[in-house]
Amino acid sequence: MDDILKIKTVSEHDAFYHKENLHPMVSVIDFDGRVPEIYASKMVFDFYIVYLKDVVCGDLKYGKQQYDYQDRTLVFVAPGQVIHVDINTDYKPQGFALAFHPDFLHGTSLGKIIHDYSFFFYESNEALHISQKERKIVLDSFEKILFELNQGLDKHSKMLIIENIQLFLNYCNRFYDRQFITRNQVNKDVLISFENYLNFYFQSDQPKTKGLPTVGYFAEKLHLSTNYFGDLIKKETGKTVLQFIHLKMIDIAKDLILENKKTINEIAYHLGFRYPAHFTRTFKKNTGLSPIEYRIENSI
Repeated sequence: MDDILKIKTVSEHDAFYHKENLHPMVSVIDFDGRVPEIYASKMVFDFYIVYLKDVVCGDLKYGKQQYDYQDRTLVFVAPGQVIHVDINTDYKPQGFALAFHPDFLHGTSLGKIIHDYSFFFYESNEALHISQKERKIVLDSFEKILFELNQGLDKHSKMLIIENIQLFLNYCNRFYDRQFITRNQVNKDVLISFENYLNFYFQSDQPKTKGLPTVGYFAEKLHLSTNYFGDLIKKETGKTVLQFIHLKMIDIAKDLILENKKTINEIAYHLGFRYPAHFTRTFKKNTGLSPIEYRIENSI
């Protein structure tokens, strides 16, 4: 098994690229062709890092998935994620990086919502591809953070750095929304595949043996991370994946109830519920009627 290069601090990351470190927990660096200290095929960080790559530099992947890795690409890495990098030894990095340690966020508004920026946790092949105009916004954000780092610390520094990091992340949310729209056909293909897998699951014996399907089950089938898959479905349909699963389950349950061949308990077990009472509550929450009431009201 290949060794994993562990970089624990922002300072170590700067030193890795032979860069001066201006703050132990925050950094903006311009790679400008600096060759890394060593070439490592696997790396893991104890801090957040965002790479803005300006060249096609090689293949990067999280887990099993390959990044769609082209010029003007933003790559988001959360603490503890293992990234795999396959690059040529004559590769000279071009682009920028923003790194910030979770400890820097403690006690700040950003620290409370950092996990809401789900793109840090996609762990899949969905990097953010940005336009030239969007790249200028990214670089402007980096420049403002770097300006504060170069000023020397005062009572305003941390607040201004945090606010600029948060503003940058908010822009990335907007850019990702735009990318979901521009990748409309790809997203529709994912949605169709999801519906097919969902239908197949409930038509099989899996509900009886495995229970109700999870978001992670379908994300894995579609070769997407749970977070990215959930965001995609929400943006495409306005519903969460769990809502989609429950609606499909309720539709199937209605047919089974009206067939009058199974008891309510049998239907509950058939659909993957361990406890019939849970099925009854879920059904009533979605339809306003208990399964028995639905059967009586809709019987011919």
